[in-house]
Amino acid sequence: MGVPIQPSGVDNLTHKAAMMRESLYKTQSITDNMVSILGSFDHRLSALESAMRPTQIRTHGIRRAHENIDKTLKAANVILNKFDLSREAEAKILKGPRDNLEGYLEAIERLRSNIQFFTSNKSFKSSDGVLNHANSLLSKAISKLENEFKQLLSSYSKPVKPDRLYECLPNSLRPSSGSPDPSGKNPSNSRTVATAENAVYNPPVLIPPRVLPLLHDLAQHMVHAGHTQQCLIIYRDTRSQVLQESLHQLGVEKLSKDDVQKIQWEVLELKIGTWIHFMRIAVKLLFAAERKVCDQMFEGIDSLKDQCFADVTKGSVAMLLSFGDAIAKSKRSPEKLFVLLDMYEIMRELHSEIETLFSGKACKEIREAAVGLTRRLAQTAKDTFGDFEEAVEKDATRTAVADGTVHPLTSYVINYVKFLFDYQSTLKQLFHEFENSNDSNAELASVTMRIMQALQINLEGKSKQYKDPALTNLFLMNNIHYMVRSVRRSEAKDLLGDDWVQRHRRTVQQYANQYKRIAWAKILQSLSVQGLTSSGGDGGNSSGASRALIKDRLKIFNLQFEELHQRQSQWTVPDSELRESLRLAVAEVLLPAYRSFIKRFGVLVENGKNPHKYIRYTAEDLDRMLGEFFEGKT
Repeated sequence: MGVPIQPSGVDNLTHKAAMMRESLYKTQSITDNMVSILGSFDHRLSALESAMRPTQIRTHGIRRAHENIDKTLKAANVILNKFDLSREAEAKILKGPRDNLEGYLEAIERLRSNIQFFTSNKSFKSSDGVLNHANSLLSKAISKLENEFKQLLSSYSKPVKPDRLYECLPNSLRPSSGSPDPSGKNPSNSRTVATAENAVYNPPVLIPPRVLPLLHDLAQHMVHAGHTQQCLIIYRDTRSQVLQESLHQLGVEKLSKDDVQKIQWEVLELKIGTWIHFMRIAVKLLFAAERKVCDQMFEGIDSLKDQCFADVTKGSVAMLLSFGDAIAKSKRSPEKLFVLLDMYEIMRELHSEIETLFSGKACKEIREAAVGLTRRLAQTAKDTFGDFEEAVEKDATRTAVADGTVHPLTSYVINYVKFLFDYQSTLKQLFHEFENSNDSNAELASVTMRIMQALQINLEGKSKQYKDPALTNLFLMNNIHYMVRSVRRSEAKDLLGDDWVQRHRRTVQQYANQYKRIAWAKILQSLSVQGLTSSGGDGGNSSGASRALIKDRLKIFNLQFEELHQRQSQWTVPDSELRESLRLAVAEVLLPAYRSFIKRFGVLVENGKNPHKYIRYTAEDLDRMLGEFFEGKT
């Protein structure tokens, strides 16, 4: 059975439920009230926001206005500042660049900056007027700048004195202190100079280093202003005149082909040596210094660098090359070969420097002129060389050498060939260029052999002038021996070879033998026993010999020997070794024959009257008299 619920517990629960109900009612009421209040706030805030919106709009407008005012003030300050700078620049420009060149250039830069500013701000009310004024002012400024550039360049552009140029040369190239000619017309020997290595050249300073930056700035402003052509003309006219005057003071002169033809060879040869000297001075000193000035003055202005240098140097280069061209085109003659080779050498020596200095399109004409002269000199030298070979063979000079000595043509040709070997490398270069020869040594040897052969042929022709065949052979012996000896003592031996030397030594010996046979055969016949003794004689003594016949033979011998002595003591064998050798060869034949004849037949004369009339000479007397042969006595 269940437990019964107490009445007091039910009441309690009822009471608590009632209280909870009442509490919920109160919470709902409060919530409703709060919602009502919040709704009221929202309405009031919306009303407030509506009321403040006009104020916010006015505040934003005021802020934008302030910003615009600030911008306008800043723009006005910039414009005012530009006007201030323009006034300052104008004042400096109107004053001119003379007293303050750097300030003048700064003023031009400011003016350019202002022009650029107003060009970019065309909306400014007075911009057109300002621009017109500024451009007009800039034009005046550049005009003054041109005048300043011209005056500054002219005042520092002076001809370089010869003495100053000589100081820039290597010691080996400087004129000797005792030289009577200060213009350098007695330069060092070109052959020794041409082979000098490690020679140091110090190009002169043409314009002071402190002035060059100012000239550079002036040129740059002129180019920026569109005055490039004016800048070029001013520089060209000023510097080219100074450069030509430097060369004129040095002694450079412009000569035509006709002028060259009128000059005596000795004078012309000196002028050519001087020209070679001047070419080095011009290229290595003056043109090198001028190129340095151009490069520094027009640094960053590539359009002007090469063009200015080309325009400045063109006249001077033409003046120098014209002389070389006149020589190359003048009438050819053998003596000109060596100076032509000297001129060719200097042009080859300077080739790389000319190519470097006169680089660029603007200098192309100058480079081609130099190369053209080099080729003409080479061609003329080659043709002259060919002419020489032909001239040797056809030389028809009737110069007689009565004593049979070395002919002037022989010594001339041999000396000529010796000189040729001083130019071996140059000649080989010529053969390589014109003969397309890979073996220039063989080509030079072949040409030298042909010259020697031409000489020998000519000498054989000249030898026929002699009426005495003995002298003919003596003449040929002397001349061929001179050729052989000269070759053996020179570089020609290596080129012609031992075979050539030995062949011609044998030729010399053949002519010597011919001389001995022709000159002495007759006199030796007078000492022959043939026809003196009877057929029954034993041949060992004078038995059977006729005294009268012996006397007649001795008279013939004396007469012939005295004639030979008189004539051949006037003949000449200039080489002492050959002379002694020839005398010995004669003595070795003559003296034993004479001794034998006197020993065998002398007794027939000695026992008769006047023996000294027939036996005039002892063997020693003959030997002494042979020592007087070939001395060229008159």
